Amino acid sequence: MARYGEYAASGLLYPQPEGSPLLEFAAGGRVLYLFDRCGPYAAPPGPARVVVNGLLDLPATEVLGQDAPQGETLTLVGISAAEGCGQIEQVLGRSWVVRARLPLVLSAYSALPAARPGDWVRFRTLPPLHGFVLTG
Repeated sequence: MARYGEYAASGLLYPQPEGSPLLEFAAGGRVLYLFDRCGPYAAPPGPARVVVNGLLDLPATEVLGQDAPQGETLTLVGISAAEGCGQIEQVLGRSWVVRARLPLVLSAYSALPAARPGDWVRFRTLPPLHGFVLTG
């Protein structure tokens, strides 16, 4: 995750229930439930920086161009998916870094629609969202 470390969201990690693979992470005015990709008990509760990664639902993803719609939005769908609208900050292979209330690394297994930094995108992710807690 060193590649995406500069795009980590700052927020608050809540204590993990015993045996739960989910991180409860508050950032950008939202509480996200993230699949813990760093191992159980890797991060103590409290202030944290977390790379939030989602797999895009490509049919529900639309590049809107440079004109900002109504601004950044982020809505949670079910337990651990999201949909929203944000501005692309970086294009890295099959991943976009999108600011939608908080920085998100949105990826795909296949080619992404043509886009460049500064473009706005409307997106939906497939569950679960993944959380990579930065330490040190």
